[in-house]
Amino acid sequence: MDNGAARTAQPVIVAIDGPSGTGKSSTSKAVAAQLGLSYLDTGAQYRAITWWMVTNGIDIDDPTAIAAVAGKPEIVSGTDPAQPTITVDGVDVSGPIRTQEVTAKVSAVSAVPEVRARITELQRSLAAAAENGIVVEGRDIGTTVLPDADLKIFLTASAEARAARRSGELKGSDLHSTREALIKRDAADSSRKTSPLAKADDAVEVDTTDLTLPQVIECVVTLVEEKRAGK
Repeated sequence: MDNGAARTAQPVIVAIDGPSGTGKSSTSKAVAAQLGLSYLDTGAQYRAITWWMVTNGIDIDDPTAIAAVAGKPEIVSGTDPAQPTITVDGVDVSGPIRTQEVTAKVSAVSAVPEVRARITELQRSLAAAAENGIVVEGRDIGTTVLPDADLKIFLTASAEARAARRSGELKGSDLHSTREALIKRDAADSSRKTSPLAKADDAVEVDTTDLTLPQVIECVVTLVEEKRAGK
């Protein structure tokens, strides 16, 4: 038994990828909290650097301009699943990064290779520093950022289900336009040259269309526990 207990304490790195509206953030946070793991929302990091670019008047349509300043902002992510934080140059940006303006521009900024290289490096150092292990959620974690993750999960759901969830989060938003925006963002994220949104070959796909959030969380927790038991 002692051997099993010791083995359970092994840090486990879990990559959860998928498009927006699949329940990725809610699932990842809950799983990390339940299992005593750190949590990293990589989308927030890309939103943070996008917020910085917008705030500093950088031309979002000019990849060269974006690349030139990609190393400037200091982005710090707090990885406590109960209260994840994100600051840019010491300023709390957890609110400002969720605005429509940032949402509309994050794909363009994220597509710039220098931005991805900078943020990927941040993500890898945070994962390496997580003593008990970490749940990292994003779009290219299993394929690019942490290809050696212990467990890779790819969440999917129908465009309709995702739009309904997303418009539930965005007060007063119109379901049709939300669905159109999601599809447009999927296309941008899936077709970019650098680290596109993609399912890793060794990822477990979980379709959340007809599942409640507690069911998705339970499913992922079970997968992590099985992986831990076998480590």
